Amino acid sequence: QVQLVESGGGLVQAGGSLRVSCAASGRTLRRMGWFRQAPGKLREFVAAINWDGGNTAYADFAKDRFTISRDNAKNTVYLQMTNLKIEDTADYYCASRPSYYSASSYDRVETYDVWGQGTQVTVSS
Repeated sequence: QVQLVESGGGLVQAGGSLRVSCAASGRTLRRMGWFRQAPGKLREFVAAINWDGGNTAYADFAKDRFTISRDNAKNTVYLQMTNLKIEDTADYYCASRPSYYSASSYDRVETYDVWGQGTQVTVSS
């Protein structure tokens, strides 16, 4: 069973950058994703990466600003966020999904079966 632990969240000014990390233990070579949830809003997809890092996908708001990557030797997935905006304020969660789901369903919350506890990102003006 995979276990996920996020870290790296914090307070950053608008326009700044932040990198959050997700350390995995257990069966780690799985497809991974980042989601976020702002207060009073539904959890939404941010980015996804396949098991070897060769394929990535992003939500429209994340394109050109966020980069997902992974280091399988360290069992860690990263989300580098740049040019942060106040509306990026949220709890960020990493998640892992099994291989039997189609690759095209990477943005669907219900296809991820293991979740971390989340790390809070606050962007101030």
